[in-house]
Amino acid sequence: MEPTDPIARYRRYLKRRNYSVCTVKNYMNILSNFSGWLQLPVEDVTTRETDAYMEHLLRRRRKPKTINCHLGCIHAFYDYLIEDERMPLINPVRKNYRLRLPRPLPKHLRDAQVVALFKEIDDTRDRAMFMLMLRCGLRVEEVARLTVDAIEYRSRQLYVFNGKGSKDRVVYLSEDALVALEAYMQKRKWFKDKRVFLVRKGPLRGKPISVRGIQKRIEYYAQKAGIEVSCHHLRHTMATQLLNADADLVTIQDLLGHSKITTTQCYCRVSNLKVQRDYYKAIKVVLQRTQPIRENHVELDEKEITLGRT
Repeated sequence: MEPTDPIARYRRYLKRRNYSVCTVKNYMNILSNFSGWLQLPVEDVTTRETDAYMEHLLRRRRKPKTINCHLGCIHAFYDYLIEDERMPLINPVRKNYRLRLPRPLPKHLRDAQVVALFKEIDDTRDRAMFMLMLRCGLRVEEVARLTVDAIEYRSRQLYVFNGKGSKDRVVYLSEDALVALEAYMQKRKWFKDKRVFLVRKGPLRGKPISVRGIQKRIEYYAQKAGIEVSCHHLRHTMATQLLNADADLVTIQDLLGHSKITTTQCYCRVSNLKVQRDYYKAIKVVLQRTQPIRENHVELDEKEITLGRT
């Protein structure tokens, strides 16, 4: 059996399970690199080979997150061979065997930075794109795939179809996001494409703008404004601003499309304003309750001093 045969079958399996095109492509690239590095069939791999492969990736200075992604993909591949193809194997990737990852705080923009950035964005298309990220928390891929029929102007809603993890969700349009979107849609009304955001110039004029095309635009405006910002920073900013405005964590989770509340909780470490308000509000109650005790201690201390003198 050729070493690529199980990988080809796994590719068909992923497609049958309705994995996204991007996910299938990434998995195939990882398994192709792994099988190309191996000097034996994939069916004969043991923990010795997977450990050596991890060391190989470390020597190539791959990031811990990338290495964990490789190990996760390989682990899932062998699970498929064992469970679906009934191969008498032991998964060579140890369960929960991952590199420890740093836990950086999500980066977000301060209010003054948001104003400075959008001051530079005078193009109606770009303003609408980035306003949807800032006010609705859309990912860059979700903005690129947004279709005309997903917009409900009357109810001020957007339907995000097939988001990350193939999940659908509803998000809501703020007043300024609605104005920006309507201004852009008025200018693009002559185009028949279902996608909302289209290329304006060049041979691809009228075609859907790509993810990379959107990222290049934010890089352009970031340089003009002198601010370090990415598309994902705008999404983080939306989450942090909502949390600072006392929005419920579960509400933010739903708007962002997070599967687990723990993913959303990372913003609690960033949202200093809310923590600060909660602290002073709570400590005020604590001080009110403990004030008589403190005064009693002062009185006792004065009595002890007086008794000591006598």
